[in-house]
Amino acid sequence: MASFYSTELYVTADPRTLPETLRRMSLLTRVLCFLALGRPDLEDHWKSLQSEQAFETVRSRLCSILDSTITTAGVLLAVSGVFVTTGSPVPYFDYTSLAPHCLFFMSLMLAMIAMLTSGSSMIRWLHSDRHWTREQLKPGGYFVLSYLLSIVTPMFFVAWSLHCFIFAMVIAGFCSQSTICRVVTALLLILYVVNIGTMLIQSMWKYATASSSPD
Repeated sequence: MASFYSTELYVTADPRTLPETLRRMSLLTRVLCFLALGRPDLEDHWKSLQSEQAFETVRSRLCSILDSTITTAGVLLAVSGVFVTTGSPVPYFDYTSLAPHCLFFMSLMLAMIAMLTSGSSMIRWLHSDRHWTREQLKPGGYFVLSYLLSIVTPMFFVAWSLHCFIFAMVIAGFCSQSTICRVVTALLLILYVVNIGTMLIQSMWKYATASSSPD
């Protein structure tokens, strides 16, 4: 009788139900999940692993994001390389001083790392299948963390590379002897802070809304 009931439970179990190991996530994992997949949980992502069509949609979206990351990193790599290897063509905007030069070099290095991590993540996704991905996620814990980091890490490196480049330009602009150059730098810095603040507020609101919404 016990064997009969256990068999019945096994047969009628819904494979789309999120395993218990994937429900208990730390705050860090939830934030990484939100950054990688757009939700602070794996409920929708786990459901997408149950059909080939849904998995192909997710894989195409992630590969598109990684492709955009590679393109952005390539642009930053080229532009930072120019600023590192050449001098300023005008005397009122000297970016060859120590602080801007170091930041440009850091931007260059971070862009290179972003291209490497993005390329490796894209190769991984192009050769993955939903059964392997589902088995990788099932144990939870470290496996989920490494899974999410493979998606988020390239974006982090690109973001840090871009910020290093922007800070280098801001320092060079404020150290300029030209008043016009300093005013333009201040205006661009204000626009940058406003845009970053708006993006953070929207992201926090979306995270709070997604966290409080019922499954």
